Amino acid sequence: MATAKDIAAMLQISVSTVGRALSDDPRISAETKQRVSRAAAELGYVANRAAQMMRGVSSNLVGLLLPDIRNGFYSTAAHALSQCLAAGGYQLMLCETGDDRVIESQHLRELSSAHAAGVIIVPSAKPLPESVRLLSAMPHCQLLRRYAALGNQCFVIDDAKAIHAATRHLMALGHERIGYIGGSPDLSTGAARLEGFREALRGTRAAAWAREEVGPPSSWEVGRGAVRRLLDLPAPPTAIVLGSVQITYGVLDALCTYDSAVRQRLSVVGFGDEPGFRWWGPGLTTLAMPVSELATACGLWFLHQLKTRATGLAPYTSVSHAELIVRGSTRAITAS
Repeated sequence: MATAKDIAAMLQISVSTVGRALSDDPRISAETKQRVSRAAAELGYVANRAAQMMRGVSSNLVGLLLPDIRNGFYSTAAHALSQCLAAGGYQLMLCETGDDRVIESQHLRELSSAHAAGVIIVPSAKPLPESVRLLSAMPHCQLLRRYAALGNQCFVIDDAKAIHAATRHLMALGHERIGYIGGSPDLSTGAARLEGFREALRGTRAAAWAREEVGPPSSWEVGRGAVRRLLDLPAPPTAIVLGSVQITYGVLDALCTYDSAVRQRLSVVGFGDEPGFRWWGPGLTTLAMPVSELATACGLWFLHQLKTRATGLAPYTSVSHAELIVRGSTRAITAS
């Protein structure tokens, strides 16, 4: 394997000049950097990251911590961030936490030991104190969720407003028995979505009947079980609002086991506009989330922070908004 000494010998310059040129040191001329770069490519030189890290040099790795890559929200975000960071010369390292704060802390420890350039995190409900400490020592920002102790750099969606709009849409169609199935209120997203549902009903006749089912946001089983419990009530809901992509999948899967009469009586507003939602039954009315755009904005902002080598990231919050897409799964209430 070629070394910096080989490049230096080929170009008849010092090893220190080669090292500075490869690290884009401003003291080295553009011409010398180009010569070194061409020689490195010709010789097949690969930088010794381990040696660089021992000298305290940050790597070009950016960690992305998220709960579950099977969730369309997170896979979309990961793809957008990977493209954005690659264009800026950084490599995204994906770490799945399963919303387990111990695993979350383990990933952060490894990223810290690898001198990662920074971390973008979808935090668990209550990160461990060690996680808070590790993140405080490196550039980081929160995506989709936020946890106060991790700082004020975050890119999120106005979850409360989204669910509020979905609920009001059903009320405008005459529904007064409305159920909500969503993620755990221990998470910032779950709490905001639940509050959006409650706020939409507050002071209305529909508030007296409202039913809420909450659980882990990445579980199809939560959706399946919750919608069955709601439909088994003596006076079942005429409409339901869903507060998670995976829960939406679970609810739609469960509804396929009911006869068409039940499905026609029940109006449904899903969460996220996943491939296939527009083809479910009469087309699923749903909340489309600008996840790709949000993740790209996050990546560009984060790249700027890394490039400017800011010692401490200034508080920055970006809030995006969902779009209610009305299809055939919601309809005006009819007399029974």
